[in-house]
Amino acid sequence: MTSNLKSQIQQFYDSSSSLWEQIWGEHMHHGYYGSTGKEKKGKRQAQIDLIEELLNWIGVEQVEQILDVGCGIGGSSVYLGQKFGARVKGITLSPVQASRATERAKEAGLETQLYFQVADALDMPLESETFDFVWSLESGEHMPDKEKFLQECYRVLKPGGSFLMATWCHRPITPATGLLTADEQQHLREIYRVYCLPYVISLPEYEVIARNLGFQNIRIADWSDAVEPFWDLVIDSALEIQALMGLLQSSWKTVEAALSLGLMSRGYRRGLIRYGLLCGTKG
Repeated sequence: MTSNLKSQIQQFYDSSSSLWEQIWGEHMHHGYYGSTGKEKKGKRQAQIDLIEELLNWIGVEQVEQILDVGCGIGGSSVYLGQKFGARVKGITLSPVQASRATERAKEAGLETQLYFQVADALDMPLESETFDFVWSLESGEHMPDKEKFLQECYRVLKPGGSFLMATWCHRPITPATGLLTADEQQHLREIYRVYCLPYVISLPEYEVIARNLGFQNIRIADWSDAVEPFWDLVIDSALEIQALMGLLQSSWKTVEAALSLGLMSRGYRRGLIRYGLLCGTKG
């Protein structure tokens, strides 16, 4: 990962994570609002439901060693550690996130099960064939080399281990839909700039990469409808007094991200932004 992009991602999450936790809690990812996106529920419950629905979708029932790639402040790591009684390693580019995740693990009484470190997902300081479950929840969009990212996830998996990724994508390119238009490309560039993303690709492109790397039992799914309400709810929460007071004390990059939430909401509504799932196993 280029040093400039790494620095941008680190600074973005160093400065914004505490405000996110204050407003939304420990889970720094979309919520699940039913398969059609019509279910009404609290924001934290929707985020927990997303984790459970993902686990149900992949069919993981028991694991011992989990890697959480892009662990944020440890929300998923703590949840998975508690659910499976597993040892969980979480990696993030943000020292602030790694520190807070460590605190959260201690608060949950899981300090001997969970470990967090600052690391680059494209060059993990981890031994090969170490984990029987690699979990990547909304981190793939930050990776400047999607193939290298999946290759690293494959490398650290034990034979027979499972990989699950949920990530932001753009719409598939098909003969019926055509290439991305100039307007769509501009919309994506704005999202990239605000949220420190190098680029995103389509879900079918991820599937091709995974197949070429040797993943077995590959499945993909588009859950855009199920998560779409999330961004409008984030916009609503940004207008609450607590959030506004927090933003007044935040960096400009955090403020800009808050002011640009509509980019994601509109991206979903126009079908440009897609929420893609991919799972597979190591043979």
